[in-house]
Amino acid sequence: MFQYTVTSDAAMQNVGAKIGQLVEPGSVIFLKGDLGAGKTTFTKGLATALGIQQYVKSPTFTLIREYTSGRIPLYHMDVYRLENGGGDELGLEEYFNGTGVSVVEWPQFIESEWPADYLQITINKVAADDNQRQLVFKPQGQQYENLVAQLAVAL
Repeated sequence: MFQYTVTSDAAMQNVGAKIGQLVEPGSVIFLKGDLGAGKTTFTKGLATALGIQQYVKSPTFTLIREYTSGRIPLYHMDVYRLENGGGDELGLEEYFNGTGVSVVEWPQFIESEWPADYLQITINKVAADDNQRQLVFKPQGQQYENLVAQLAVAL
């Protein structure tokens, strides 16, 4: 486990960009955090590093937004609305085992669909400063342990 603190949206996007430089086809990233924690802001940075020039916005109402113009496709998912189930109907396994990078907001609602290996990032607001966020990186699997080790050096 690795922890890192950011104090601005730009810093959050920078962390996303650093990870975007390290991900490979088939990477799965789970983003946990309250509303407004910075999950989509993080994803914007990751998309930039992948060379995606489209505007990245929260997929809250569409569930999945696909960005295919970068060096690796990005599948940005917000499964908050699946709180009461239904994730098995989305074909998530195809995304997770595909050639893109899957970024999933609110992954706790589809836990039964999780692959064996992934990177979970929990974003916590720090009460003393409205802009400050603590990111907790929890890798599952060797690929993600290596990614987090590289990230720790890069930050």
